[in-house]
Amino acid sequence: MTDHKEFVRELLSRRDRPSRCFLHSFGCQQNVSDGERILGLLCEMGYTVTEDITEADLIIYNTCAVREGAELKVFSLVGNLKNLKKKNPELIIGLCGCMAQQEKNVEKIRKSYPYVDIVFGTFALNELPRLLGTVLTERKTAVDINEYPAGFPEGIRPVRKNGVSASVPVMYGCNNFCSYCIVPYVRGRERSRRPEDIIGEVKELVGSGCKEIMLLGQNVNSYGNTFDERVSFSELLRRINGIGGDFRIRFMSSHPKDATRELIDTIAGCEKICKHLHLPLQSGSDRILEAMNRKYTAEKYMEIIEYARSLIPDFSFSTDIIVGFPNETEEDFQETLNIVRRVRYDNIFSFIYSKRTGTKAAAMEDQTPEEDKKRRLQELLRVQREISSEGFRRFIGRTLTVLFDSEEKDGTYSGKSDEFIIVKAEADASVIGKMKRVRITEAYNWALKGEII
Repeated sequence: MTDHKEFVRELLSRRDRPSRCFLHSFGCQQNVSDGERILGLLCEMGYTVTEDITEADLIIYNTCAVREGAELKVFSLVGNLKNLKKKNPELIIGLCGCMAQQEKNVEKIRKSYPYVDIVFGTFALNELPRLLGTVLTERKTAVDINEYPAGFPEGIRPVRKNGVSASVPVMYGCNNFCSYCIVPYVRGRERSRRPEDIIGEVKELVGSGCKEIMLLGQNVNSYGNTFDERVSFSELLRRINGIGGDFRIRFMSSHPKDATRELIDTIAGCEKICKHLHLPLQSGSDRILEAMNRKYTAEKYMEIIEYARSLIPDFSFSTDIIVGFPNETEEDFQETLNIVRRVRYDNIFSFIYSKRTGTKAAAMEDQTPEEDKKRRLQELLRVQREISSEGFRRFIGRTLTVLFDSEEKDGTYSGKSDEFIIVKAEADASVIGKMKRVRITEAYNWALKGEII
């Protein structure tokens, strides 16, 4: 049986200079994590990573299909690569990820972008060495959007740009089939990684100095359902919390229908787990939630919020909200605003509904005017700004633990608190990668500012 990784490595070794690869991931953190593993696979084959697309011998766009705008952006960027291909006919161009998993997009690429050499879907990431070997030797387009049973192969060392925080997938795929969402169609059914593989990866990251672990899955709350002897997500969290070292734990996303009191108890009882939960609401209207196939009601959602705050009054929540789902009425929208005001999120991620071909919602007739959807989005953002401005003031005079990870344009340094809130402070580069106690002196509607103590 051909060792495709070794075959590609041998081909690249014959060149008189290093072969460089450029990869850009669009969309969610799961996509970014996949991209880190793809880069790790490419490095195993002999490529070196470059941030300069013009000097790359291999360019890969790891794509997102959640919203139409993301697809249009990718096709625009791929169109721009035509000139690079003309200048360097040996350049290999690849598209992978959620967009590439859809047959309609594969056909569009073949028809409109014939200079794209490799197309592979979310199931075929570990087939990249074989596809590269085909292109390097036969100079013909290689496509693989088959559905393979496994997730990303274990043993690949991801190439991460940030040594402070790291994302660790705990599962792949989704079983929920929300009517607006393309994810189950492009990422398949749920497959959980073995707990020992996850814990081994976390231990290695913590041992290398990583201070923050973000556990990823489309619905982490259903982790372990595919095992004969189930290990719940709460049990996995407790095992990771027991790993020695100075680090903290985050995770996303949690589906409200599977968010249990056990999960909240685990967060409250584990010192390394951040007291913050990203819990996508999507809509506060039970009628719309049913049309979305979300399988919970607004009051059921609020039960989780209220239980968490009965244990930790300052428990922090963020959420996702879709405005303008087909036939959303003004009453439906006001019910969403009602939940936003009741929860008082520290942050929301909001979008106007984007039709995704192949989903049930795409076939729904929609009577809601586009101008109403845009107005509602602006009203939601205004309400949330007011809530954030008022809510963030509760931190003034308090001291928060902040993991610093970047320098701001104004010369300050910033990071995130345990509550997943941006905190800025006067400092120097030595704070990067360190947890510092910061006394909060100012509050904005998007961040806090303070003094390191």
